[in-house]
Amino acid sequence: MRTSTNGTRLDRRLMQRLLVVAALLAPCPGADAQPAPYRHDVFDAHMHWNQEPNPFYPLDKVLEIFRNNGVTGILATSRPNKGTHQLVEAKPPGLWIVPFIRPYRVRADIQTWFKDPAIFELIKDEYQRGYYRGVGEFHVNGNDAAGPLVKSIVDFAVERDLYLHAHCDEPALLHLFAHNPKAKIVWAHTGFSTPPARVRELLDKYPALWGELSYRSGIADGQGRLSDEWRALFASHSDRFLIGSDTWINERWFGYDTIFKTYRAWLGQLPEDQARRIASGNAVRLFGPRPTN
Repeated sequence: MRTSTNGTRLDRRLMQRLLVVAALLAPCPGADAQPAPYRHDVFDAHMHWNQEPNPFYPLDKVLEIFRNNGVTGILATSRPNKGTHQLVEAKPPGLWIVPFIRPYRVRADIQTWFKDPAIFELIKDEYQRGYYRGVGEFHVNGNDAAGPLVKSIVDFAVERDLYLHAHCDEPALLHLFAHNPKAKIVWAHTGFSTPPARVRELLDKYPALWGELSYRSGIADGQGRLSDEWRALFASHSDRFLIGSDTWINERWFGYDTIFKTYRAWLGQLPEDQARRIASGNAVRLFGPRPTN
């Protein structure tokens, strides 16, 4: 009987020591703990399926990439626009396509579109297809945005309730709004490196301005931790941002999985309501309703 009692005491002491060791080895829910990544569907608000003369990936491969990354909606553009035509006409199940008119026929148009009358004719012709929701992405900087052709395109978009997807610096952005204060602009890359405090000022000044976050610097550090400045900006303006891949070169298709893993990592550090808006909710609010089929 004595041996049994001693054995029981030893077993209890061993169990207590094991519990202490387990507690010490368990991950501490402190600053180093990483939140789970955002796991809901996302909208790619900056996608190019360029074709000069053929796309790098065929349609089936592109759709597979979207499915693998939980992308259920895209802001679709291509150079030339035939890639967008093919996406719209394919009507792929489970993918919401929001087509924008790209004002480029070939890559060289990037440098001259804003002073080429043929581009305005291209935009008007494409609009006749009846399904476009915007114009862009287009590239323009500084006073190149101040010209009469750009004003005509801005006015054309406003008159038809189209969005403008502008890859531009701040001076060009101000010119676009000066052309027509009713313009609705998705700012590609949100200025790349414009300080968050200035981004906040611009969002407050222009209620019809939204920031798209591909290539945007400073959102998270090298370990994927969301910066304090951007956390605060998202807390006050989570209804004004979109995420995108910007597949302008083949390397962006190679890195598509990584791009959206990075987004999901910092979205997972935000409150659920903020993350949902940025991931897809704002796209639905701007371009919706999302088709039910």
